Amino acid sequence: MAEVVLTGGRVFGRDDADTVVLRGGRVLSVGAVDDLRSLITPATTVIRTKGRLVMPGFQDGHVHPLAGGLLESWCDLRDASDAADTLTRVRDYALRNPDLPWIVGGGWTSAFFPDRSPTAVLLDSAVSDRPVYLMGSDLHDAWVNTAALRRAGIGSHTADPPRGTIARDHRGDPAGTLHEAAADLVGRHLPPLDQTILEEALCAAQRLLHREGIIAWQDALVGPYLGLPDPLPAYLAVAERGGLTGRVSLALWWDPDRGLEQLEELRERRELARAAGLPADHVKIMQDGICENGWAALLTPYLDRSASLPSRLDPERLREAVTALDQAGFSVHFHAVGDRAVRECLDAVEAAVSASADHGRRRHHIAHVQLVADDDLPRFAELDVTATVQPLWAAEIPGMRKTYEPLLGGSRVDRQYPFGGLLRAGARLAAGSDWPVSSPNPLWGSYVAATRLPALASAPWLGPDFRPAPFNPSEIIAVPEILHAYTAGTAHLHDHPATLTEGAPADIAILDRDVLGGDPESLSEAQVDLTIAGGRCVHDRHGEWE
Repeated sequence: MAEVVLTGGRVFGRDDADTVVLRGGRVLSVGAVDDLRSLITPATTVIRTKGRLVMPGFQDGHVHPLAGGLLESWCDLRDASDAADTLTRVRDYALRNPDLPWIVGGGWTSAFFPDRSPTAVLLDSAVSDRPVYLMGSDLHDAWVNTAALRRAGIGSHTADPPRGTIARDHRGDPAGTLHEAAADLVGRHLPPLDQTILEEALCAAQRLLHREGIIAWQDALVGPYLGLPDPLPAYLAVAERGGLTGRVSLALWWDPDRGLEQLEELRERRELARAAGLPADHVKIMQDGICENGWAALLTPYLDRSASLPSRLDPERLREAVTALDQAGFSVHFHAVGDRAVRECLDAVEAAVSASADHGRRRHHIAHVQLVADDDLPRFAELDVTATVQPLWAAEIPGMRKTYEPLLGGSRVDRQYPFGGLLRAGARLAAGSDWPVSSPNPLWGSYVAATRLPALASAPWLGPDFRPAPFNPSEIIAVPEILHAYTAGTAHLHDHPATLTEGAPADIAILDRDVLGGDPESLSEAQVDLTIAGGRCVHDRHGEWE
């Protein structure tokens, strides 16, 4: 008999149904209430869903929960409106925390500063009595003050590390912005964080994700990175005490400074995670950086420089690594922003397919895909590679063209984020947020994918009068298509289906309205009323669950 019945509203993917019946952490039945009424007993919890949409719980295909949780208590700059506001927030945080030996945080926006590179001198004007280390909103750069540069021993004599650059002034001295791997020159000096703080941050992140209707995710980088600690110990500790209510998949970090010798260590980490009930069958390879700092790998050069920077892994080394990982039973979670990086990742998968007799068990995917060459669009389907997209980025915001056109030119700017092209070419789309880079709210991301307009609620600093034209409107996709990407599209990450079918896990999000009514605007306004993970209520906006 039914433990919980959700009845009266629309059921995603089932036009013939208005009722979902749950029992034992799974979906017992889906259909019309008149056909299922016999399953309801006096002990059944009945939740009326009239006017609302019952959906499979959202799954985030690319997210960094530990970083997101830490930023909730660190110096958080994500909502700053301009450079002055950014500095004010840093100064105020330092005044509120006089005993901290370092000021650590992140979320600053490069477009607020000249040449997209804020300086140590500018940061000194906010805090000069101790080191400051602030990760960029993209998690690819760091902004530091003079005290931090001194603590790390970085000066004019310091060479750029492989896969990173130190921004310099006209004299050749470090200016204060550290791009990509150069951020680790300071990040490695940060005070270690207590294990309890890491576990609390992870649990705080989980609560926030559940509030957005997210019941499953892939942690897109499990290893030390950019001054952030390895999330694995926190995951193991929280999982072992039963504190993980979400379904988690881990993408273990591939260190680009090492080679195939790290494969055995990755196997050991996979088994350690499995013993705690955490699948860790993916390995994260970051093949390039981002366009803003010149580290995205492009097929044709940037317009503002004579030479392109190399990919993080030489293409031959990449093919060797992916083939070895594939044969070791790992799938690869690639980071690829530029079209050259996307092609190199597809080439590496093709090499792995050619070398493997049982490749069909792998589920490789490429995240970000900001630029994809037309010839490579059909290769996603041909090679069974999922494109994991971040929809919130596919809209025009102030300063976007001013930032990108000098680097890429207008033609490439207008080809960004080809969601429609990938679908038309037969690719499988998954969706993710890259939180804390951008909001984890899948409804806002869905609105952008379905309109190519910014979700104003996600960026209040834009103001209500900011009304750009749809960005690259030929890449608009339908509301059901993007909602599918946020649910069943991530099936390559988990062993359970994100569907409302009999026998599926009772992972459900109830929205406060029916967003399938034809007006995408409702997506930007909708909220999650109830989130159910494995039959257990993990978010209850109105106190409906008894």
